Amino acid sequence: MMNDVVRCCKVCGETANIRRCSKCTQVFYCSQEHQRLDWRSHKRVCHPPGHSPGAASTSVQQPENRVQLPEQGTSESEILSARAEPLANENLDFRELIDEKDKKFLPSTMLVGDSDSRLNVNFRRSLEEQQRLEDLCMNLIRDMNAYGVCVMDKFLGDERGNKVRDEVINMYSAGLFKDGQLVSNKGRRDLRHIRGDKIIWINGKEPGCRNIDYLINQVDSIITIANKMKNNGKLGQYTIRERTMAMVACYPGSGSHYVKHVDNPNRDGRCITAIYYLNPNWDVHQDGGLLRIFPEGSVDQVADIPPLFDRILFFWSDRRNPHEVQPSHRTRYAITLWYLDAKERETALLRYQKEKDCNKINEKNNIVPNT
Repeated sequence: MMNDVVRCCKVCGETANIRRCSKCTQVFYCSQEHQRLDWRSHKRVCHPPGHSPGAASTSVQQPENRVQLPEQGTSESEILSARAEPLANENLDFRELIDEKDKKFLPSTMLVGDSDSRLNVNFRRSLEEQQRLEDLCMNLIRDMNAYGVCVMDKFLGDERGNKVRDEVINMYSAGLFKDGQLVSNKGRRDLRHIRGDKIIWINGKEPGCRNIDYLINQVDSIITIANKMKNNGKLGQYTIRERTMAMVACYPGSGSHYVKHVDNPNRDGRCITAIYYLNPNWDVHQDGGLLRIFPEGSVDQVADIPPLFDRILFFWSDRRNPHEVQPSHRTRYAITLWYLDAKERETALLRYQKEKDCNKINEKNNIVPNT
């Protein structure tokens, strides 16, 4: 007896209220939205029963000299299978870390919620540092509201930035980096024509990563405060308690690049992308490596971000900001953090688990998925 195809949604694994693809009748979806999400990969194998893939087709073909651009960023399985990291010590009241005589000078915008609540950040800062932190948060809120992108220069300072760079170079020199992956690369294809970076995931607590840990804590502070401030605009639409581990990336020159893509095309929880650059004396005209963002809805406008040393960049992780890394002709280093919306992350984890369960059933019944 032949095994029938397991009836579950190809995208989320849902088994209730599913329908077949009307063209090939071989795969199932729970909704038109999920069918649209999967169409980019499914259309390559979607043929009527008995139809030869080599037969004439009415579908629109890409010109031969153009490469179809992926819409997926870093592998979704890497994001969803890994434990999310809590934001750095968000349960300590920063006011407890400041001298009693100085508390009355704290900026009023640091108060959140009702009149008795206080923002929680675990850093022993001077009033000057507190003011700088508040200014950075206000800049983030303003620019993310207006543009969906925010750039901050001289983020850590030369001394600390160079220490972070040294730690990254030490890891790369030790051979700890591996090829980056994509959301849709379930076939383990060679992806170097799509993304040419080498990466390693760390939490900052590893030996020799003290300064990277400091960087992570600084970025956590900005996101935590901006997410809890009053009148914080679009940032207030999210509940951000966790993030991914840090993805440390190296583009090793020789034209290594990352074609136009979206970090989070399928609602996996990532809402803010933060990238810190570690490239002194960078000249995009000679060295390349430009990050180009194509803001959604802007037909003739792009945001060009050179990967300059001690620069940090924030942008929305979803389909609002397709972007590319142009060919790099010199070794290019960056550290990326993705901040997670709690509700979307929870939904994505449930979907991911259903998909894993569905795949296990398929494997048990010797069913090869159509991908």
